[in-house]
Amino acid sequence: MAQTASTMLALGTPAPAFALLDPATGATVTLEQFQDAPALLVVFMCNHCPFVKHIRQELVRFAHEYRERGLAIVAINANDVETHPGDAPDKMAEEAAAFGYPFPYLYDQDQSVAKAYCAACTPDFFLFDSERRLVYRGQFDGSRPGNAVPVTGADLRAAADALLAGQPVTPDQKPSIGCNIKWKAGNEPAYYL
Repeated sequence: MAQTASTMLALGTPAPAFALLDPATGATVTLEQFQDAPALLVVFMCNHCPFVKHIRQELVRFAHEYRERGLAIVAINANDVETHPGDAPDKMAEEAAAFGYPFPYLYDQDQSVAKAYCAACTPDFFLFDSERRLVYRGQFDGSRPGNAVPVTGADLRAAADALLAGQPVTPDQKPSIGCNIKWKAGNEPAYYL
């Protein structure tokens, strides 16, 4: 199982805009739709990745809990569906329904949004404050498939707790580890090569 780490985009980076299809509803979802939320979490993920599957149940639990506290959440799949048809939009809609995703699960067909966020792996987490400045990028927690560490979401929870309480988020952040985003041939971003 190949492992790729987050790029660790610079803290303070503004959230790049997006307008992407939600295959489950057919609606286009934009960054602006979350403008009133006190915080926004953007998660790059996909259906097939064993790292995503490993945390999926706890991510859904986290999302339910933190949405009640005002955290807006959106997930984005940027994988090349020609090489990975299990990540195609119809399969995304099935995944969202099967696991009860309480957040939009969007399709980045041309991979431009993933590039704008410097996303590198699945899962890759980006937490933004009320001004949509990046305050956390890194791992959900230290659990990985096969390492026997419980999946708790401890790292992301600590960052979200601090942010929602108006406290500073520690800059001591560990990169997420996961499968690389499946870039279309010739579309690989410079930071990935």
